[in-house]
Amino acid sequence: MLQGKVVVITGSGQGIGKHAAKTFAQQKAKVVIADFNLDLAKKTAAEISEVTESLAIHTDVRSEDSVKKMIDEVIRRFGQIDVMMNNAAIVPHFAWNIPRWPLIADMPVEFWDRVIHTNLYGTFFGTKHALPHMMKRKSGHIINLYGGGGVRPGGAATYMVTKDGIRTFTRYVAEEVRDANICVITFSPRVPIATETAPEEALRRLPGPEILGPGFVLCAQLSMAQSGKCFAYENGKLVDELPREG
Repeated sequence: MLQGKVVVITGSGQGIGKHAAKTFAQQKAKVVIADFNLDLAKKTAAEISEVTESLAIHTDVRSEDSVKKMIDEVIRRFGQIDVMMNNAAIVPHFAWNIPRWPLIADMPVEFWDRVIHTNLYGTFFGTKHALPHMMKRKSGHIINLYGGGGVRPGGAATYMVTKDGIRTFTRYVAEEVRDANICVITFSPRVPIATETAPEEALRRLPGPEILGPGFVLCAQLSMAQSGKCFAYENGKLVDELPREG
């Protein structure tokens, strides 16, 4: 069903994004690895190219100009975008037993801005510039990433502001483009995940991105009746996901 479709994934040089890229590649979709780290993007794209057509593009999701240039390059190369996955984010990874983020009273505005611009603005820019190309074809899926962070101990406020904002953003954009037959949803990994950069102890203790299985592939096949909702992957299928605090 996804064979030949064009899938763009931000922050896909490693971690959850790379896992998603591999699952789409297994479906023979054409996969764009858009990442701030071009070396990682090229490495992942090279791995995927053994299975399907892929393209690595340096992208800074904090910059609207960078995101627009990436989208324009995808259109020049492939002529369309079928799935836009806004995955790039700064994540606290408290479950890795690393230092917690500053409390609000102690937080430098530069730290706040970096998280907000990467997580929230990045999702906005990716959605904004993918939508016109999907609207022309009256078809497309946008997958945004949700996440949880406990209230106590403190440190997760900035992250959850972005993730709750993304969830709200998704619900409202879904209605804006419903008549254009574009399905916009949020996906939650639900549990802490240890990616390649996690400490050895966390890698032994926590699941890796593979626990998400084909969750993103399933998201890219959802019907319009599901647009605006938030999902998680459980026991081989997508399930509704409630707002989370931990």
